[in-house]
Amino acid sequence: MRIRIVHATTYQYTAPPTGVTQILRLTPRDHDGQHVVNWHIDLSEDCLLHQHEDAFGNITHAFTAEGPFDTLTVTVEGEVDTQDTHGIITGTVERFPPSLYLRETSLTEADSAIVDFARAASGSSDDTLSALHALLSGLHSEMTFDPEPTQTGTTAAEAFKLRRGVCQDITHVFIAAARHLGIPARYVGGHFCRADGVVAQDAGHAWAEAHVDKLGWVGFDPTNGISTTDAHVRVAVGLDYLGAAPVRGTRYGGGGETLKVAVQVQQARSQSQS
Repeated sequence: MRIRIVHATTYQYTAPPTGVTQILRLTPRDHDGQHVVNWHIDLSEDCLLHQHEDAFGNITHAFTAEGPFDTLTVTVEGEVDTQDTHGIITGTVERFPPSLYLRETSLTEADSAIVDFARAASGSSDDTLSALHALLSGLHSEMTFDPEPTQTGTTAAEAFKLRRGVCQDITHVFIAAARHLGIPARYVGGHFCRADGVVAQDAGHAWAEAHVDKLGWVGFDPTNGISTTDAHVRVAVGLDYLGAAPVRGTRYGGGGETLKVAVQVQQARSQSQS
């Protein structure tokens, strides 16, 4: 499948800042089953973009925009060819052993409720893949996608208590449960091309990858209750959302700010009409 993505992040300031510095994790990279056909980053302010790779192998871009300005927009757009690998992820940049992804973070700490859920869902199975699919199915049933009750910084325990949350919250709960069972798991930020034809989305998508002996990394999308498919475009990974956040930075001076994200994900026209 060829997927076209346009992702715009716009900041509006009540008082112009003297400058803004940001790090972007908005650029996907090639791996088995995913090939970036073209990709472009555009900034509303004239400044230099510096490309690097972070510790996890994510492509990053850093910039400093000198103010004053009332609005700052970061737009990325491009096309990615994908193939269904049945959730198995190979050919990625791996700088750490899987055991690193057993490390707990403040956003993925498993409280007693998540521990009980993980144990009940996995049962007595000693098969890692079966346990992960049980977590996937159980969590999809237990939690409802709902952007209203949570915000960035919500922990897995807080989201699981509500039984509601956005995709990053549901993913954090999956990761917390998997790690409690001794299964390395990590956060993935990217995009999802919806089968129902809905193109406009409020944000990017999130899911998890867990490490299975003899298979390697396998993708699980608990929000949709599926293993990852050719509808998923993988952009960045981390121990949790903060390690894979699409945009992080700081503002110098100025007043308050509001953030608006607009995302369009669709099958590319050349493919859909062929």
